[in-house]
Amino acid sequence: MIRNRVYAAYDQLNMSTAHTPSILSHATRLVTALHAALVVLVLASVVRYLTGHGFDDRGPWVLVGAVVLLATYAAYRVLPSRVWLALLVVEWCVLVLLAPSFAWCAVPLSFVALRILSFRPACVVVAGMVVVTVVQWTRMTDRLDPTIVLGPVCVAVLAVGAYRALERDALARQALLDELHAAQGDLADAQHQAGVMAERARLSREIHDSVAQGLSSINLLLQAAEREWDDRPAAAREHAAQAAATARDGLDEARRVVRDLAPAELAGGLPEALRKTCERLVAHTDIKVNVQVHGTPVTLDSEVETALLRTARGALANVLEHAHAKAAVVTLTYHPDAVVLDVVDNGRGLPRSHVKIDSDRGHGLAGIRERLRQLGGTLVLESEPGDGTALAASIPLPTMAPPTTPERP
Repeated sequence: MIRNRVYAAYDQLNMSTAHTPSILSHATRLVTALHAALVVLVLASVVRYLTGHGFDDRGPWVLVGAVVLLATYAAYRVLPSRVWLALLVVEWCVLVLLAPSFAWCAVPLSFVALRILSFRPACVVVAGMVVVTVVQWTRMTDRLDPTIVLGPVCVAVLAVGAYRALERDALARQALLDELHAAQGDLADAQHQAGVMAERARLSREIHDSVAQGLSSINLLLQAAEREWDDRPAAAREHAAQAAATARDGLDEARRVVRDLAPAELAGGLPEALRKTCERLVAHTDIKVNVQVHGTPVTLDSEVETALLRTARGALANVLEHAHAKAAVVTLTYHPDAVVLDVVDNGRGLPRSHVKIDSDRGHGLAGIRERLRQLGGTLVLESEPGDGTALAASIPLPTMAPPTTPERP
């Protein structure tokens, strides 16, 4: 697809050079040199004619022709380019018929033709000027001199060949630039798409670990309220009130997810947020959850604390929904170079086919792993059927360089 766009750009470049070749049209120094060369050669031809023939019958016509040629050449900004070139060639031919020494002016005029015309028409004009030059020089010498015939031909061939080589080199460079620009555009599009996909993945994880788990808790509370509605209306109302409170918390959490803010529970620190989260999740259940903190708590980045809190929330949600456990232990350990979160339950465990995290079909374990991976962390899951499940999430911490003792003078 990129190659097709490059070829299309290359074709457009060739079409644009059909009217104004891009080699010499922007070569400012070369254009200046062409101007100077033509003026010098015209003046030199006039001087040579007057020196050799004096002011004879053709002298006034040679002077007028030279002035007209220079005046026409100076009007390149006024006349259309093709008309301007045609007038120059016609005036040059007249001057060559009057004084063959003006044939040397064909050299700068050949480059003028190559600047204005496309390659093949320019070659025709150059070939015509070569023929006129050879014919006039042959008439002047009254014999067929090989140097007079081959000299202009060789100059023309070298000039056209050099121009053609420069033109092809410029076209190749332009094609490479177009390909590079196209590749840069595709890279920008790919980066944009990657950003969109990353944001979608983030929202998917955040919604699963916050809103979806809140809805699951509301569903469990409402089911409990329905079961106790007739026999224990007070307990049913308490379940309904707890479901309403969970719904309000879920609404606030959804707004924070959209704005990419840290959970409100983290205002009191990660250990306290873990305790409150565990208490809220296991409220009105038979599961006992014990939260333990080891090491010296330190202030972590909000992204790290959010990832650990939502990892704990997701792990406990799996325990409540699938493990059939009676107890679970949540342990937060602060190491000098990492912080580790362990969630262990005494439930029925996982089948061996589901222990591998990549096999998780939902967003739970896979979303937890991806969130930790973005922070440089790891997720380890160990489980045996009938022997509970242990989940360990680890995130490395930046190491602080030891303070250096200043040298004594």
